Amino acid sequence: MTKAIMLQGTGSDVGKTVLVAGLCRLAANRGLKVRPFKPQNMSNNAAVADDGGEIGRAQWLQALACRVPPSVHMNPVLLKPQSNMGSQIVVQGKVWGQAGGRDYQGLKARLLSAVMESWETVCEDADLVIVEGAGSPAEINLRDNDIANMGFATVAKVPVVLVGDIDRGGVIASLVGTHNILSDDDRRMIAGYLINKFRGDVSLFDDGIKQIEKFTRWPCFGVIPWLEEAGRLPAEDSVVLERMVHGGAKALKVAVPVLDRIANFDDLDPLAAENEVDIVMVRPGEDIPSDAGLVVIPGSKSTISDLIALRRNGWNRQLDQHVRRDGHVIGICGGFQLLGRKVSDPDAIEGKVTEIDGLGLLDVETVMEPAKTVRNSDAWSVPYNVALSGYEIHLGRTWGPDCARPFCTINGHADGAMSKDGRIVGTYLHGLFGEDDFRRRYLNDLGVADAGINYRADVDSALDRIAGRLEKLISQNFPGLS
Repeated sequence: MTKAIMLQGTGSDVGKTVLVAGLCRLAANRGLKVRPFKPQNMSNNAAVADDGGEIGRAQWLQALACRVPPSVHMNPVLLKPQSNMGSQIVVQGKVWGQAGGRDYQGLKARLLSAVMESWETVCEDADLVIVEGAGSPAEINLRDNDIANMGFATVAKVPVVLVGDIDRGGVIASLVGTHNILSDDDRRMIAGYLINKFRGDVSLFDDGIKQIEKFTRWPCFGVIPWLEEAGRLPAEDSVVLERMVHGGAKALKVAVPVLDRIANFDDLDPLAAENEVDIVMVRPGEDIPSDAGLVVIPGSKSTISDLIALRRNGWNRQLDQHVRRDGHVIGICGGFQLLGRKVSDPDAIEGKVTEIDGLGLLDVETVMEPAKTVRNSDAWSVPYNVALSGYEIHLGRTWGPDCARPFCTINGHADGAMSKDGRIVGTYLHGLFGEDDFRRRYLNDLGVADAGINYRADVDSALDRIAGRLEKLISQNFPGLS
């Protein structure tokens, strides 16, 4: 049988995604056929798998770490939040339905068969599968019909390694507390634990390890320091946006309004990696900086509600002022739709508001349609005459006079729109800034003279560096690797 191990966290955002990616690369470097798996994910940062359909960006990254094509079976259930109360449900890459949080709890048992089908598919051609949990098994109020943590682990018979985040404090209590509230059957699934994000002298935690062992009898498989290399990897969770701060005077300041339903914000990662680009996340209640040279309006899972929120924050007026100062604007996917004169939703796909005026910065309009475009795409930049590649995940069709000036061609068809002076741009193509040649030329036009990192190679190098550090830090008894 295929070996497998599952990393579950004592809470959310403890670093599971990066650890799974690092362990996947470590196993791949050892010559193992390793695959990632996450039964259930919740994220609006999605990717397009090579076999068609949406998966969480984290599993796309972990597949990259394994040096294998990403598959929809690596993340069979993806929840894409559309409001504070409900999410779109994507099963094996395709939209399956929508549900509020309470209703979804009753649907999970129906989704288990799809999860296990995908699990068997992923295991077919693997020496090792490394599974990532979601949230925490300590959320015992969600244990009935669980498919994300112990519910999956017990059915699939996969041993679990708990991950505790020492940087946030209380790691001993979180591990011991998890031990105490789990059922006997769930507790037996746990093989041991990892301490993550340690800063300073690791030996200072020796007594902490003894205390955890005293209460739990679990072995410690390693104390992982703060991995600076993780900052070079695409982030999955929008919680990371709350910690992003700008880094002072640089050649170009890029302002990004943090929309309520921001999606695929990893489009920003290649820009943030540039030494002379300063990314400023503009949160509700804050103003778009008057010295920003570029405003990026990222993707949105709910274009109309984000357009309402954008006006509520006064960002529409500030964008007008930015444009009058000769500033540049690029809208990607939902951000493109926001830039037009009007957004219509005749089938009420997004909610009760079925028509709304857009920002009017581009002479286009959008109509939401039930059919969803999900595909990887080869493209060509019209203004810069260079190759692009990326992906599309969107509802809606956009047209209007400014579409006569397409930003790019995607699979041979015109996409996007530009203003007459070229300073305002919209496109449905995600991932365009990952193309080094395009990014360099685009930033050069905005005053960044030395743009030119190799972004994708940098991500791959970061995975190798993380794997190299884990090689030295992970216990030789770590399940699946020993």
